[in-house]
Amino acid sequence: MNPHWRKPLLTLGIVAAVVLPIWPIAGKTAALLVACAVLALLLVQHLYNFSLFHDWLLDPRPDAVPNGTGSWEQLFSYLHRMVRRQGQTEARLQEALLRFQKAGAALPEAVILLDADNRIDQCNPKAEKYFGLRASRDRGQQITYLVRQPQFVEYLQTGDFTTPLNLKLVTGSGSEAILSIQIVAYGDSDKLVLGRDITRWERLETTRRDFVANVSHELRTPLTVLNGFLETLTDMEQPDPVMARRSLELMLQQCVRMNNLVEDLLTLSRLESAVTPLRDDPVDVCDLVQHLYQDALALSGGRHDIRLRLETSIGLRGSAEELRSALGNLVSNAIRYTPDGGRIELHWELRGDVPMFSVTDTGIGIEAHHIDRLTERFYRVDRSRSRETGGTGLGLAIVKHVLSRHHARLDIQSEPGKGSTFAAVFPPDRAVVMDEPAEAPAVAVRAVEDATTAAS
Repeated sequence: MNPHWRKPLLTLGIVAAVVLPIWPIAGKTAALLVACAVLALLLVQHLYNFSLFHDWLLDPRPDAVPNGTGSWEQLFSYLHRMVRRQGQTEARLQEALLRFQKAGAALPEAVILLDADNRIDQCNPKAEKYFGLRASRDRGQQITYLVRQPQFVEYLQTGDFTTPLNLKLVTGSGSEAILSIQIVAYGDSDKLVLGRDITRWERLETTRRDFVANVSHELRTPLTVLNGFLETLTDMEQPDPVMARRSLELMLQQCVRMNNLVEDLLTLSRLESAVTPLRDDPVDVCDLVQHLYQDALALSGGRHDIRLRLETSIGLRGSAEELRSALGNLVSNAIRYTPDGGRIELHWELRGDVPMFSVTDTGIGIEAHHIDRLTERFYRVDRSRSRETGGTGLGLAIVKHVLSRHHARLDIQSEPGKGSTFAAVFPPDRAVVMDEPAEAPAVAVRAVEDATTAAS
């Protein structure tokens, strides 16, 4: 027997057991009246429980399931367990949905869910940033109404998503970004739009192309000169000794230029290599700067007033070779771009607790819009003048990488026609106390006196 029938049948059995003894005692009429009264009470009970069930259906809160009476008690007990299981299932689904939403928000790519009509169902914060969407506002909107780039609209309508679409967008912050758009169909006719920011990779690719073009351009001129002179000397049956000597001198200059370029490229490659650790040796900067001063005098050949100021005996932790290369580039640049008779000052100081090496010149100066790009490879303010002075276009790029490895920065102050100051600013934790020589102040004074004598 079905267990749901047991309690009702038991109730009817009890009613019959009460009514039947009344029949022989009080008669048939009295027995029927008693039976009707009992059945009426049972009907009222059912109507009461039914009203409780009806009221609960209007507001089906899990904690408000009625207890019920009689046979309804078991029914409401089953209903309570069912509602509880449903609540637990909904909680698990809600938790899973929340995890999914958090995972989507954490993705580095833009994600947009589209329905069969290309209407937005969901989108993550990256999609809001790149496409200017807002999930709470734009849900249910046609994506082509909001992302109106013709390339994207055409890509979506063609239905051929085998090749990603590279799309340039202006983000909500006003900056430009290049996205690689990939659309994936799933389900019956839904779509998943994935957008990956490839701006950095595109810039790296552009830098690579520019680098190859610049290296080729830098090598083309000396190779052309060498090729021209060699062809001329080869075609001459009896070379003119004066012309031949002059040609060999010019070819030697171009060979030196190419060698310098290759050396600088190798230096940059070594600095950028992650497998080359930075040495952490104590470097006597006073001694290093004095050698740079002597090199500057030799490179200038008496054409400039070169001065040296050593205001501290503090040293640095780092690579002496790299620091000499970086600071030497600053000194040689000042000599190259300062006209004859100009003044150049090398200055090593401790400004507060910040070690700083600076080179100040009275050269041609640099316009403000060039300054931010000076450390780019092969960037030249004046290409013709840069080549005339023998620069490779890589000096300040080397300076930037060396200082970056030493957690330092390059500060550039310049004004056209008045000169420039290039300062290497090191962090305080790079400073190291050196054993100060007894004659250190005198060395600085003699350096200035020597520079004054050479200028006069």
